[in-house]
Formats: sequence, structure tokens, C-alpha cells
Amino acid sequence: MRNIHTILKEYWGYDNFRPFQEDIINSILRGDDTLALLPTGGGKSICFQVPAIALEGLCLVVSPLIALMKDQVENLRRKGITAFAIHAGMNRKEVINALKVATDSNCKFLYVSPERLETSLFKEYLPALDINLIAVDEAHCISQWGYDFRPSYLRIAALRAELPGIPILALTASATPIVQQDICDKLEFVKPQVFRQSFERPNLSYSLFEEEAKINKLVDILQKVPGTGIVYCKSRKRTKNVSDQLNMQGITTDYYHAGLTQEERTRKQDDWIKDRTRVIVCTNAFGMGIDKPDVRTVIHMDVPDCLENYYQEAGRAGRDGKKAYAILLHDKKEPEELEALPDIRFPALHDIRVVYQGIVNYLQVPTGSGEGVYYDFDITDFGSKFKLDAWLTTYAIKALEQDGWLSFNEQVLIPSKVQFVTNKEWLYEFEKNSPVLEPLMTTLLRTYEGIFDVPVSIHEKTLAFLLRIEQDEVVKQLKILDANAIIDYMPQKDKPQLYFLRRRVKAEDLFINMADYEKRKQQFKERIAAMISYIRETKQCRSQYIASYFGDNNTKDCGICDNCRNRNQQPLTTEEFKQIHQRIVTVIGAGSMSAEELLYHLNGIKKEKAWQVINFLQAEQKISVSEKGLIKLSR
Repeated sequence: MRNIHTILKEYWGYDNFRPFQEDIINSILRGDDTLALLPTGGGKSICFQVPAIALEGLCLVVSPLIALMKDQVENLRRKGITAFAIHAGMNRKEVINALKVATDSNCKFLYVSPERLETSLFKEYLPALDINLIAVDEAHCISQWGYDFRPSYLRIAALRAELPGIPILALTASATPIVQQDICDKLEFVKPQVFRQSFERPNLSYSLFEEEAKINKLVDILQKVPGTGIVYCKSRKRTKNVSDQLNMQGITTDYYHAGLTQEERTRKQDDWIKDRTRVIVCTNAFGMGIDKPDVRTVIHMDVPDCLENYYQEAGRAGRDGKKAYAILLHDKKEPEELEALPDIRFPALHDIRVVYQGIVNYLQVPTGSGEGVYYDFDITDFGSKFKLDAWLTTYAIKALEQDGWLSFNEQVLIPSKVQFVTNKEWLYEFEKNSPVLEPLMTTLLRTYEGIFDVPVSIHEKTLAFLLRIEQDEVVKQLKILDANAIIDYMPQKDKPQLYFLRRRVKAEDLFINMADYEKRKQQFKERIAAMISYIRETKQCRSQYIASYFGDNNTKDCGICDNCRNRNQQPLTTEEFKQIHQRIVTVIGAGSMSAEELLYHLNGIKKEKAWQVINFLQAEQKISVSEKGLIKLSR
């Protein structure tokens, strides 16, 4: 077995592990089932990547996030580590190819979306995969009492029977004590080792402001705090409106949500990561898997529906360890709106059936069919045509997902595919009669191996570059070849996809487990209550409140959240004021100094009290501040 410190240095360039990483890795190497709760940006991937490299064999990584899978596979390959991914949007031949290569090569990591685990194809290849570890990312998804339950995660435990003795590492950034226990139960952990990093973020200041004109406060914050920022909004429309208003104030901003094309999302994300855009205004579709350490502000324009989401999103600020701000803006109506949310989020069975009937009519899915099929699904167009409320549609689909009827993914990217479907004799004849199309056919055959045998993923932009023509012309020529039965051309899909997990039934025959449904609703009410309590809390340290919600009761007051700052701002007595005033006069004397220097020389006096006196003396014109920020006594 290779040395884990050598691996860390060779592939990541680090001399030391972060807190708990080495303990988690050693637990895995001992063969123990392990639950790791590490905050967003806490280096979760190293916890399974290092031991998997140290051991013989392959690590099976279960993850629901396709974009994150692809990023991690690419990052591993750049390090010279063999990795593959199997996820939604891949056809049978592509899956077979990935499984064959993973079986026959020196593959170290196979990323798999949870719905792929129980397919007969995956089970067929499973015995040939030399698996040394199962890593379950976003492990809170296995608990139906958590905030992001995904039924496909329940299939993971079935792997234990197929892979006896193989340890499981469950990873999550946010899970309450009840969800932590549920993760261990559902994954059938025996004597689980639980590692929980402190939820304290000493450099992150949490603040809350009640504002009716939120945009004014947002502009004020971004003008006062320089650096990169994220602004979260609840609706797609609001992201664009807020972005436009910030741009008008001279703040370089763009917007991001799941309704944009894959190309737009990639470009906007890249501009923000490379600091061409200072602030990204987004829905919660943004941020998962993005590691930008120098985010100075994360501002929520709307109150999230649970502390799990808020903690994860706010935690994207200040990963570099420098001072950062997590700010939540709310108005007087929002607590009441949150209290009404459970009945909206959990529609009645009758309403779920109405939406289901609308979906199968919209997609024209006959009774008894549809299982295992992806459909383009424009949820806005669907709601408009069937005159269904957008929220009802969204949450009815969520209920159908959680009961295992279907899955809805707004960010599935299925690349364009081409397969030659003619024989070589007719292809040669067609080339002679169609000289304009000959360069494209030749380029396809030279560039994509196996294109006569299976559909292969192509990239129209690459073909345009190779042929020195416009991308639109490439698409046009591909369509001509398809129309002439030379190739089978399947254009890229980056529209939202609805996937039927079961065959279509009559709406009146659709049933869901109402006992579990009602229990999930009750858990949701409790999460809402905790979020409202956070908003209304004026005394307890916000960092401490969040930590205790996740079962970490050993944290200290942060001293930098709005509640801590307000509590520390005790009124000055007359005697204290006189003493601090005299110290300031003595320290400054006939010279001048910056505020930082002055506070340094006023050691022993609380900064809050020193600032109260400094601000008073400036208002009374007993001290002055130059353009360079130097303080001196007024004469």
C-alpha cells in the first residue's frame, strides 16, 4: 500500500492534510464504514481519492451531480489518474464502453449516478470491477427526513450484498443529527466511525437585515465590500432584474439559472471564476462543485426555506480564510410566507394526479410505456398549455420523484451523436455525387473512432474548426447527411429532461406512500420553523445557532456576526469616555496616524468602544481625517 502523504504531495502538491482528512482516510484504510461531515469547501474529495489511490483496485463514487462528476473526472485525468463517469444521458453502448474500459484498464475511479446502480447492465459488470471503496457524495440525499431526499440513493445499500467487506465512506456538508443517524442506518453501517468538522467559520461574518428596499441595501453592501460576490435569488426572472440594476450602478454583474443553455451557463460561470464578472446573481442552481476561494460576499435577496441550504450557500464565501460576509436580506412578509410553504410544497394527491395526467398528455406517453425513456420537458411551456400553476407543477413533480415515478433534471447535457448507417459502397458513391459534403464525411471518419459501429459523441464546434467553416454550416450539412440516410444525427440536448422510472399508468391508478409523505411534510415544517427562528433571533451568536442546529454544541461565540457585534456595543459611561478621549489625545499628540495604528496603540480598550469615541470626536470636529485616512487632532 502506498504512503498517503506521498500521494498527497505527488498529486495535489500539499505537504499536510486539512483537519480530519487524515483521520477519515485512516478509518477507510482500516476497512471501517465512515461518515464524514465536512463543510462546503472542506476538501471532501481528497478523503476518498487519496485512500483509493493508496489501495489496489477501483473506487466507486456515487454522486447525483453530473456537472460535478465531469469536473472531478477531468481533474483526475489532468493529474494522470484514470477515471470514468456513467450518468444520465448516456446511451447503452456508451455505458458498456465505459464499463469495459473501467474493467480492463488501470482505472482508479468510476463515478456513477445513483439511478444507474440497479440497472441490469451495471450489475452484469459489477463482479468484474475490482472495487476497494464505495464513496457516497451528498449522502444526506439518502434520508427522506433530510432536505434533499432522492429515492435512487436507497439503492446504494444493495451494493453491500454484492460487495461484502468493502467499506463505505458517506460524505456530506450539512446533516442534522436525525439525518446523520438515518444515513448510517440506510447504508447499513456496522460500528460507524463519524467525523464531524466544527461548523465554526471564524473568518465568516453572518448578518441579517430587515429591508423593504433590498436592492438599495445590496448596492450599499457591494460598494462598501470590494471583491467577488454571489447574490442568491429565488426566481429566475429576479436574477436578471437584480443583475441589470447592479450593472446600472457600475457593478460588473451577470445572472445565472438552470433555464439557460449549457453554453451560456459555462460562459457565465467561467467569466465569474476568472474575475471578468465581479458578481454573479443566481438561483441555487449555481455553486455546487465550484471552488472559488476568494469570494468576499454571499448575499441572499430572499430567505431560503431551510438552514441546510443557507449554510451551504453562505459557506461559499471566504474559503481562502480571509474575512468574508454572509448577509441575509428579508422583509416583514417573508416569515409568514415561509409558514404557508408546507401546504404549497406538499400538494394533495388529487393535484399530483392532475399534474401527472397533464405530463403524460403533454409528452404523448401511452399507458404501459415510457419506462427508461428521456423526454425534453419545458416546464414553463407545459404549465402554460395546461393552465397549471408553476409552483403546483414543480412540487407535484418533486413528489413524483420522491416516490420513484420519475426524475426531472434541469441540467442534463446529452452531447450530439453521429453514427454512419450506410454501407461503405453506397458511402463512396454518395461522396462522388456530393463533393461539397465530402470534407465533412472524411473528417468524421478520421476524427471519431468506431463511428460506423456505434453512435459517438461529436462536437460541432470542433468540426467547424477542422473544416474552416461556420458551425451553423456544419449543422446544416449533418442534417443533409441524416436526411439522405448516410448518418444518424442526434443533435445535442441541453433542455431539461424528464425521465420515467416506471411505465406510465392511468392517473387514477397512481399512488404514493402517504404516511411517508406526511412525515416528510412535518419534517419540512420543522426546518421552516428553524429558519424563521434564525431570522427572529437577536441575541444568540448566528454561527453558534447554525452549528447547534447541525448537532455541534461546542462552538464559541464568533464575535463578528450582527448579534455578537450588537451585544458587544455596550453604552459608554462618562468616565470611560473621558479616559478613552485622553488616551487618543496622548497617542496622536502633534502627529497623525491611520485608524489601524491608533487602535493598535489603544490596546486594552475594546475596538467597539474606541470607535464610538473616535466617531464622536470626528462629528464634533475635535479630530480630522485626511484624504489618505490619517487621523490628527484639530487645532
